[in-house]
Amino acid sequence: MKKIIFLALILIVPSAAYLLLQTGKNTYEKLEILGPKEPVKKTVGGREVVDTLYHAVGGFSLYDTDSNLVTEKITEGKIYVADFFFSTCKTICPKMSNQMMRVQHTYKDDTDVALLSFTVDPLNDTPARLKAYAGKHKAIPGKWYFLTGDKQQIYDMARNSYFLNAMEGNGGEDAFLHSEQFLLIDKEKHIRGIYDGTNHFEVKKLIEDIAALQHEYANPE
Repeated sequence: MKKIIFLALILIVPSAAYLLLQTGKNTYEKLEILGPKEPVKKTVGGREVVDTLYHAVGGFSLYDTDSNLVTEKITEGKIYVADFFFSTCKTICPKMSNQMMRVQHTYKDDTDVALLSFTVDPLNDTPARLKAYAGKHKAIPGKWYFLTGDKQQIYDMARNSYFLNAMEGNGGEDAFLHSEQFLLIDKEKHIRGIYDGTNHFEVKKLIEDIAALQHEYANPE
């Protein structure tokens, strides 16, 4: 009896696996575009139609860990994850950076995925200090960027482009921003997901959503 069962398994399991490979389909769901949107009228084929204009994050001009001035062009044609932190933070930032390491490890060989960490304490987080912090977290150059620069610009960007909700002040001398959020941005600069960067399972969802976004680009409608 055992021999019959064993022979049946040998015959059935490979066939079932082959059938699954042949008929199985990815079940990725298209990610929602988050943020404000507004209807716009345009003419298509001589007819006026209503389309939707979605919010896109704005540009920046900041310094990397080698004191090079960089702009949003470093994300051109890329999916990227953004967060806001500071190197001397002892509470949520270490957890966030450790979770960002997970994202980097998963997509270390994907050239169309980047990570951007903006300091909210640029007065103290100089390029040299950020370079040391990046080294501590094994950041891959050209993959995970740590950026510093004008505080007002960074705070305006956090508020108006990324809609971070955990903040005080307006970027002035005594203002302070602290948020645990990771934001997933697509190649058109649309926000496609917001996650708790201190939570293992939310970051797992982020990693999965990056794959879903890649699938979306590989299989346009």
